[in-house]
Amino acid sequence: MSSIDLLDASKPAPVQLRNVVRQFGQQRVIDALDLDIAPGEFVALLGASGSGKTTLLRSLAGLDSIDSGQLRVPKARAAVFQEPRLMPWKRAWKNVILGLRIPDAKARAVQALTEVGLAHRLEAYPATLSGGEAQRVALARGLVREPELLLLDEPFAALDALTRIRMHRLIIELWRKHTPAVLLVTHDVDEAILLADRVIVLANGKIAEQLSIDLPRARDTGQPGFQAIRARLLNLLGVEVEAPAVAQHSVASNTVRRFAHG
Repeated sequence: MSSIDLLDASKPAPVQLRNVVRQFGQQRVIDALDLDIAPGEFVALLGASGSGKTTLLRSLAGLDSIDSGQLRVPKARAAVFQEPRLMPWKRAWKNVILGLRIPDAKARAVQALTEVGLAHRLEAYPATLSGGEAQRVALARGLVREPELLLLDEPFAALDALTRIRMHRLIIELWRKHTPAVLLVTHDVDEAILLADRVIVLANGKIAEQLSIDLPRARDTGQPGFQAIRARLLNLLGVEVEAPAVAQHSVASNTVRRFAHG
């Protein structure tokens, strides 16, 4: 039996999964998974293709069911995917409030687009937007719903390097302002370290290991300890990398917690 509990928005809304299973035929894509995400926590999820990352995100978003276990999520949720998924016949501001019935809808759309730096593109059609602009519209569409849980499924993967850097800065700025819990699915180890409070490595539908990222919030790849954490995560993902000698102590002292139930 499975259970999905939608939390009231007036209460603290941690994400809680207990013994969650999702399977297709005989294959368990999520296998007796336990997970907690605290209010306002930024969590990145890494793992090889087929490890269950996107299936987990879709279950949290309510886009996919679970077969058994308990899944506890806030009612106010939003998801942003690798493809912006904009309606090509609707202008940017109308895409932002798509399916949302609220007073002063256009004013809310304008506010959300202003937050992501697109106040000048309110009337633009998706075909006229760059990749980065389209993804910012998708992000505005998520934020206008004031989510307590923001789910990001590789939203920057298709962007060029400079646009990705700008989007990383933007998502951190918006996260600090709106304080949702965030789950980011990514294949990019550097991206996970740059953005997250905690990085989880998923393997065969289970949490293999997780690391708290104890680095200052103004992060870059040259920071002391960054390369050691990077090497640790790559090794967990099956890519043999030697940690920098000067950072060996950082690896040992960094909080590495094996998930007790996984």
